[in-house]
Amino acid sequence: MVDYNKKIKEFEDELKKTKYNKATQGHIGIVKAKIAQLRDKQDQRTQKKTGRSEYGYSVKKSGDGTVLLLGFPSAGKSTLLNKITGASSEVGAYAFTTLTVIPGMLNYKQAKIQILDVPGIVSGAAAGTGRGREVLAVVRNADLVLMVIDVNHPEHYPAIMREVIDSNIRLNKKKPEVFIKKTSKGGIQVGKTVPLAVDDNTLKNILREFKVASADVLIRSPIDVDDFIDCIEGNKKYLPAIICITKADLADVATVDKVKAELNADIVVSAELDVNMDLLKEMIFQKMDFMRIFMKEPRKDADTKDPMIIQTGSTIKDVCDKLHRDFKGRFRFARVWGKSTKFPGQKLMLTHVLQDQDILEIHLK
Repeated sequence: MVDYNKKIKEFEDELKKTKYNKATQGHIGIVKAKIAQLRDKQDQRTQKKTGRSEYGYSVKKSGDGTVLLLGFPSAGKSTLLNKITGASSEVGAYAFTTLTVIPGMLNYKQAKIQILDVPGIVSGAAAGTGRGREVLAVVRNADLVLMVIDVNHPEHYPAIMREVIDSNIRLNKKKPEVFIKKTSKGGIQVGKTVPLAVDDNTLKNILREFKVASADVLIRSPIDVDDFIDCIEGNKKYLPAIICITKADLADVATVDKVKAELNADIVVSAELDVNMDLLKEMIFQKMDFMRIFMKEPRKDADTKDPMIIQTGSTIKDVCDKLHRDFKGRFRFARVWGKSTKFPGQKLMLTHVLQDQDILEIHLK
């Protein structure tokens, strides 16, 4: 039986010894492609062995969006959840307190945001250590990841990132605009609309490593070798994330500032002392990319107490789709009041892009 871990380690050791430059670029690309394929085979073997997860980590999504707290055991996730949602998650001064997924609901700016506290992950989580596979599977279903790092253990951050990457999750990255269309003949043709640091031959060799001999490739965003391999595999989940340093009350100011700078963290908090809790809520709201739309019936006042929460950049059509599947077919026109209009009550159609706190009145057939 193939020892995938051993082979992966051999290739990773080879990468560490190889200095990246134009001469070695192609070789590094092929080695990374081999590692990616070995990981896929390893995952397939594990799934065949274990089948379904024996742990009940399936959580029904509710509210307008879901945030998952991700961190090592005893990083302060449960205390944070309790502080911002009022949920009752057992808090203990020892590792592995949280044994199941604990949901809480953050009500903020009229949005209902589900917050999930999952068991702390440890090194080797992606390979199954400490129920890691089950925890990381929940991450893929979230809309936002709140990475919780103990100020006194900044080394947890790179460890978590390794597990997340190995689980085919990409944080704070947008899916690259790379289009690969396999063809029956003609070899590999690469077209690009942006300058790249990686050359065409490297891209072609990587594709051949994945048994693609003929294809049309169009690249519309800056990518590196890793991004290109991700696009070939097509199984990556791209999620926004907030890096949150916790337990600021347990370190001096110099240490807190140093850790924040090293990790390029978004926020430093102390749930115990209620430091930056409101700022964290606002950050979550902003990172979820929400906007509020107030609905109005003809000849009635707008409902400003219970807005519809939708994604920034949504159109009137998106609102119709969310309200009822028949609304788009029955749509006549809409009137809109707010920032997105030229004048109050402007008559608009389905493609109009709404803005936060617009008032929307839909007229149906």
